[in-house]
Amino acid sequence: MKILIINGPNLNLLGKREPSIYGHQTFEEYLVQVRNQFSTTQLDYFQHNVEGELVNRLHLADDEGYAGIVLNAGGYSHTSVALADAIAGIRTPVIAVHISNIYSRESERHTELLAQYVEGGIFGLGLQGYSLAIQSFLNR
Repeated sequence: MKILIINGPNLNLLGKREPSIYGHQTFEEYLVQVRNQFSTTQLDYFQHNVEGELVNRLHLADDEGYAGIVLNAGGYSHTSVALADAIAGIRTPVIAVHISNIYSRESERHTELLAQYVEGGIFGLGLQGYSLAIQSFLNR
């Protein structure tokens, strides 16, 4: 099985940016752990800070045989109609992940434009949210 993990803006700063919210571990460090945890699953990873590049990657993923996409669109989750449209326009199922509990943070983070187009969402469980999303795809 192939699963694609896509991270949006500022997630390249995990381990440095606001460790009280996002922790001290980089995503690359976590990715080693999650690939070991799911060693029989092909986990591909893409991170970009530019909205259009995330849209392009979603479009490409649809033709690459992925069983699912784990998407942390970061701040674009709250602002990007383009990402919402991209998810609505592809066949590959998407699960949204947020490391922090977006509903206990600033009010602008309470709007989730992608929610109606994703199969489900996980928020507030730290990096473990990615593992839970992957496990959800594997349990199908």
